[in-house]
Amino acid sequence: MDTFLWVIVPYLCLTTFVVGHFWRYRYDKFGWTTRSSQLYENKLLRIGSPLFHFGMLGVVGGHIIGLLVPQSWTDAVGISHEAYHVVAVTGGLLAGIMAVVGMVILIYRRRTVGPVFSATTVMDKVMYAFLAVVIVLGMWNTIAGSIMTIGGEYNYREGVSVWYRSFLAFQPDASLMADAPLGFQLHALVAFGLFALWPFTRLVHVFSAPLGYVTRPYIVYRSRDDQLGSHRPRPGWDRISQ
Repeated sequence: MDTFLWVIVPYLCLTTFVVGHFWRYRYDKFGWTTRSSQLYENKLLRIGSPLFHFGMLGVVGGHIIGLLVPQSWTDAVGISHEAYHVVAVTGGLLAGIMAVVGMVILIYRRRTVGPVFSATTVMDKVMYAFLAVVIVLGMWNTIAGSIMTIGGEYNYREGVSVWYRSFLAFQPDASLMADAPLGFQLHALVAFGLFALWPFTRLVHVFSAPLGYVTRPYIVYRSRDDQLGSHRPRPGWDRISQ
């Protein structure tokens, strides 16, 4: 069971993530979009969207540091365990709260604004559910994991983080995740489920960049007036040709 949960399932989700994006880009370029609903409602979107996106940037940055930076590196530069986890808790909770508040606003907007709700798909609802569970579990693990680390019961930087790096190196050690607390296990499994769903949702826009914007041709606007050129005719009578 440990091998199935922490070796087979993660690699199946990773394969779905990669192959799914290739398929989506190859056969559904028209659907490769955020499905923007800004035209329907703008006030709530202007508040919720920045909160959610900047919060998620902080969450992703925290995961990169926590999972990819070995504890030996921070020990080498003189950062104590207590100092590291105080920063992790403070930054993680701030980013998590921003993401949660932004998501609540966006979900409220999507549920209460008629045209936006009509444009909501089943995959949108599934995506929001997975995102919410992942973020809430992550915030819980940030608090509980840091308390356990300081108390000497469990250090995720010597367990979960090592497993994640071994997973990326294609040498996963299932025992590291099998020994982790239930909260970390659930967070990892739901996150991998989200990665498997990713290519089939609007989240594909994360990998889009407007690189062609700087080289695209100018847009030509045409006047509605029935006239030639860009200047209006002079006032007065038109000359009659003889």
